[in-house]
Amino acid sequence: MNLTDTFPVRYTEPVWRPPSEAESLILPVTDGCSWNRCAFCEMYTAPQKKFRARPEEEVLESIRRLGEHPSGRTARRVFLADGDAMALPARRLLAVLAAIREHLPNVRRVSSYCLPRNLKKKNVEELRSLADAGLKLAYVGAESGDDTVLERVAKGETFESTREGLEKLGQAGITRSVMILNGLGGARHSEAHALRSAELANAAQPEFLATLVVSFPKGDTRLRTAFPDWEPLDVPGLLREMEQFITRLALRCTVFRSDHASNWLSLRGNLPQDKENMLAQLREAIAAPQTAPLRPAWARGL
Repeated sequence: MNLTDTFPVRYTEPVWRPPSEAESLILPVTDGCSWNRCAFCEMYTAPQKKFRARPEEEVLESIRRLGEHPSGRTARRVFLADGDAMALPARRLLAVLAAIREHLPNVRRVSSYCLPRNLKKKNVEELRSLADAGLKLAYVGAESGDDTVLERVAKGETFESTREGLEKLGQAGITRSVMILNGLGGARHSEAHALRSAELANAAQPEFLATLVVSFPKGDTRLRTAFPDWEPLDVPGLLREMEQFITRLALRCTVFRSDHASNWLSLRGNLPQDKENMLAQLREAIAAPQTAPLRPAWARGL
């Protein structure tokens, strides 16, 4: 029996979503990522994940059928997959959001990944219309605030393009969840990566901020080809970079998470009130790693 005979959504594996969307209904509106050149990312490199917009008729029919399915009727959150739903024109996204409101009335939040480059052709008014229609949260992989690092990893963004995109989302009333990659600059650019990433966060004041450790389950050949002088940080180096990053943060009301499975040390808190506590945990781990509550290597992963 074909999967769509029992569940009315066609998935193209592998399917990715943020950790906080574990209980969400995953609704693909695109396949793959419209940029897909980042030297550190392997998420959408499989041939079947080549970027394309899903046919609008297919997406709307899936939503209609989900309204008749137990998973759809009970869904409270929807995540628009794949890596780049915001590449779609506002009109297409508004049609999807309208169908969700009509057929999935229990849904209270719709979210998606968002590349800053895909906000350049969307003005604040269009983004506000998406927010009013139900798109409440955007996950933005900033990765770094340092232009040299961003260029070396072929991110296709700069400090300023990311800041502008985050500002647009904020003005439109869309909650921003920003991710920084600990270790992305390697040993040579670690300090600049930490300090400029903190500057980016301070400029944007996102509602959520998270860090992951850059990881390469399939090897780091792709990154080293694009970034020849990149050398990985050891665990103490990663912790020192995190200390520099958090020290420079001047956030007024941000939920901070560094508890993804890739991180050696799990940190959680609200900024600014928990900043000193998190710095104390980092400094204790740097001073005495043998007694620190570090995640064992076997438990780390994507």
